[in-house]
Amino acid sequence: MVMRAEEIERLLRESFPQARITITDLAGDGNHYAAEVIDPGFRGLNRVEQQRAVYAALKGRMDGPAGALHALALTTKAPG
Repeated sequence: MVMRAEEIERLLRESFPQARITITDLAGDGNHYAAEVIDPGFRGLNRVEQQRAVYAALKGRMDGPAGALHALALTTKAPG
């Protein structure tokens, strides 16, 4: 199952409306992406907490082998 970069960004934008979000298709196959999410709401959260929030925003799209998104290299941080 393929997931488009626009769909990933839409899901993330719902949870992080003020974020700077960059999605990159790493393999051109719609299954392997990198995402950078820079959001003021990440202040005070450690990296694991930030990434858990991002995965939760994807609403199960990465859950198990039947998930729509196979791999996501994730970078999260609060703005500098």
